[in-house]
Amino acid sequence: MSASPPLVAIVGRPNVGKSALFNRMTGSRRALVERLAGTTRDRQYGWCRWGRRRFRVVDTGGLEGPDDFPGAPFADPIREQVELALGEADLLLFVVDAAAGVTASDEALADQLRRAGREVLLVANKGDRREASANVHELHGLGLGEPRLISAYHGQGTGDLLDEIVELLPEPDDGEEAERAHPIRIAIVGRPNVGKSSLANAILGEERTIVSDLPGTTRDAIDSPFAFEGHEMVLVDTAGIRRRGKIGRGVERHSVQQAERAIARSDVVFLLIEPSEPTAAQDMHIASRIVEFGKGMVLVVNKWDLAEPGTERGAFARNIDSRYRFAPWAPVHFTSAITGEGIPDLLQLAVHVDEVRRRRVQTSELNRVLQRAFVTHPPRSVGRRRLKLLYVTQAEVQPPTFVFFVNDPELLHFAYRRYLENRIRDTFGFEGAAIRLRFRSRGGADEPVEEAEGVGAPA
Repeated sequence: MSASPPLVAIVGRPNVGKSALFNRMTGSRRALVERLAGTTRDRQYGWCRWGRRRFRVVDTGGLEGPDDFPGAPFADPIREQVELALGEADLLLFVVDAAAGVTASDEALADQLRRAGREVLLVANKGDRREASANVHELHGLGLGEPRLISAYHGQGTGDLLDEIVELLPEPDDGEEAERAHPIRIAIVGRPNVGKSSLANAILGEERTIVSDLPGTTRDAIDSPFAFEGHEMVLVDTAGIRRRGKIGRGVERHSVQQAERAIARSDVVFLLIEPSEPTAAQDMHIASRIVEFGKGMVLVVNKWDLAEPGTERGAFARNIDSRYRFAPWAPVHFTSAITGEGIPDLLQLAVHVDEVRRRRVQTSELNRVLQRAFVTHPPRSVGRRRLKLLYVTQAEVQPPTFVFFVNDPELLHFAYRRYLENRIRDTFGFEGAAIRLRFRSRGGADEPVEEAEGVGAPA
């Protein structure tokens, strides 16, 4: 094998859910999907990160069979697609529609994959549909081993599938480890004149504004790469965010937009707070935006050297917590850009929060904890009906996103959603990271269903 990261190819006939699986694996709302020059049209590449492994994924587009090309099992363009996937991939995911059952196209493609002698996982998508369980026995006839029953759209079974994929991929080498390394992007935000630039210079150890123009950075955000205890980091200093009613035209409005963009592309956000005004409404507005973006957050009380003599940190932090009740998971940290107090610990906290945002919880353990939570503290009845938990899975990281399949999302009360989030946080530890809870009815259709977001910003 070459030093390049492993490649997993998704193959199968059209309309079996390959793109849905590709988007689920790559995180389509975040990851860049690129069309590579010279590849066959409709081959889409992306990155998947699962646990500590990172690998490439390619969607080969719909592969047709003998029904579509009379006289030949596969026409030349289709055969070229399959051969390219076989030639470059370390592992193949053969996706079939479990609800539709086995077709002649599935059988023809399965025959070619068997003869190729490559590692293949048979993925039975749309497994949440009623017809799927009746068709599972047919899938064994394809001769590719046990089918993995999943729903790429709803995320059911995809965690177990990714666990198996990671086990089958070749061990990472130096090239993959270098590719997997990622800088932790830290945005420093806050009201004007709270010491953002001073803190940035104290972290960097010198007064500098632009060290390098990183590709894709916004024009007026100051991106400074640096290293801390073996971790690559990028510090983004931003203009102060004012209340919307006080944002002027032109340059100031532009700076606010840049600050929000910096939040959007960061991993961890340091929200700077003035000791003399720790619970300003505008700070809470900024915090609510960070929560909406699903980022890690640390409430940084800067200029602590200027605090009133005798001010006790514990009481000060509790006062802040009482106002930021919509984000009780955000730690409060004290620093001084002038003396350097608290800055190494602040950076260690950023590393911890970044790791938390990438944390995955085992599906079986997640269901055990939350089923127990429902039994210990049942939800209130609404008329004669009560919310019932059918299944829960972690669908994404960055931010950690948990999807609850329930009998009816309309039966969910806001307070009970907060209770469930607290159970997840208390059991698995997500300090400093916004997490999202989504609630869906367990329907068989592929249309979007109603969902309720997790605890977020104040109204």
